Amino acid sequence: MLGWERFVRRLHDEGYKFVVTGSNASLLSQELGTRLTGRSIRIELFPFSFQEFLLFKKEKAPELRALTTTQRGRLLKLVNEYLLYGGIPDALKYPELDIHKTLYDDVLYRDVANRYKLESMKSLKELALYFVSNTSSLISFNKLKEILKLGSVNTIRSYVDYLENSWLFFVINKYAYSVKEQQIAAKKIYNIDTGLVRSVGFSFSDNEGKLMENAVFLQLKRKHQDIYYYKTDRNYEVDFFLPKERSLIQVSKHFAVHDLDNRETRALLAAAKEQRGPSELQVITQRDKFEIDREGSKIKVTPLYEWLLKS
Repeated sequence: MLGWERFVRRLHDEGYKFVVTGSNASLLSQELGTRLTGRSIRIELFPFSFQEFLLFKKEKAPELRALTTTQRGRLLKLVNEYLLYGGIPDALKYPELDIHKTLYDDVLYRDVANRYKLESMKSLKELALYFVSNTSSLISFNKLKEILKLGSVNTIRSYVDYLENSWLFFVINKYAYSVKEQQIAAKKIYNIDTGLVRSVGFSFSDNEGKLMENAVFLQLKRKHQDIYYYKTDRNYEVDFFLPKERSLIQVSKHFAVHDLDNRETRALLAAAKEQRGPSELQVITQRDKFEIDREGSKIKVTPLYEWLLKS
């Protein structure tokens, strides 16, 4: 309905209260910003967190400080289910229906193609499929231009903005002091729901590490605005860097306590040295839990289910 924001503003000024919902971040932010300035509070709703997933499953989260072997096994089973099926309520409630694919198509056609008046869906669909099949991966706009055979990097950038505004994907930058360096460096792509990734993505079912990283990103996104990935001077990569919290986070399905020279440890320690000692170094794994001290830094290794419940 055209002009709805004027109607809401008039009744709000008369003392009425409204909850306005929508699936397109750009639409709501633009219209609320121009017509309802000072009269609105923005609340972002995500699919179920792991804790909400447990509530939906009628599972009571046990006391993490005193877990039994049985409880650990149960939590591991449940977090693996969470990665596979995600947190979209209707998809969990009606598993016999292809909710993920329907939602995915609706967003592409309604929230992107129709809103931005795209004449051809081919490139948009190919880009979205590439993203959903390569979640938690680095992407280059120049490489995407070549893959999709589009003539302009600006077209790719516009399509990525459209998909972000639709809340289907999120893009994070490399951490750098230079804004220009952030803009030209490769991005990392994440999906709104791991269940959607598994249902729609091409040949993605066995890549649990990528699903774990996506789940960690979504949990971070619920509470933090500034999320980056980090590349050291020696090109070691850390999955997440939260500059305000001075926190560096790696995600790895397995982490061997005796292998202190692995990719995760090497990158964390190098990044910590460059940042002059962040307050927190973490590795989030499938099931491992311990702490290690190295080069004057403490690295906390935590199973995904525990980290999701605590964070």
